[in-house]
Amino acid sequence: MEDVDVLLIDDNSSFRESIALYLECAGMRVRTFESGEHFIGSLREIFVEHCGEQQVNRICIVTDMRMPRMNGLELMDVLYRHHIKAPVIMITGHGDIPLTVQAMQRGAASVLEKPFEPEALVATISSAISSPGVLLRNPDEARAKLGRLTPREAQIMNLVCIGHLSKTIADKLGISVKTVEMHRANLTAKLGIRSVQELVRLNLGYE
Repeated sequence: MEDVDVLLIDDNSSFRESIALYLECAGMRVRTFESGEHFIGSLREIFVEHCGEQQVNRICIVTDMRMPRMNGLELMDVLYRHHIKAPVIMITGHGDIPLTVQAMQRGAASVLEKPFEPEALVATISSAISSPGVLLRNPDEARAKLGRLTPREAQIMNLVCIGHLSKTIADKLGISVKTVEMHRANLTAKLGIRSVQELVRLNLGYE
């Protein structure tokens, strides 16, 4: 994918270098940063180079969630305060649902769980750059979809969307984990979604 600048932030040097190489082979320009602080310290330089709105729309920020001193969520907060609208793709550990929820609530374009195939990251970057409309709020459409759920399904959805795992939900509602999983399967089928991040986005009013 040509004419795309990827800003990659990760404290793991081997991961950072291997992903950067793959993205460059896919035709993207990549600039890497070893920490959130390093990236934030370069903001002025980066975005002076891309001062036009159209150029900024060709930037995608890819950041690890768990980093020392400044994590991915804190980095997103800084971007928000600086009014930087470039899409952010967050990388999390497997099963890290609470952090996935928080990232989506802060407006992440997508969340990828490690381990993932590099091709998945390329596709996610392409989608974030090419389809900014997916981040537009459409509360009426979202409300119509959520209206298909039963009261119990809606209750479980809300608990998932604030980061609770199935076992915690089961304990809270006094039902079995198997029953929670059944309701989760039903509600994802009704809503036509495949991941927690899609569920959070829909619950926040995004369509």
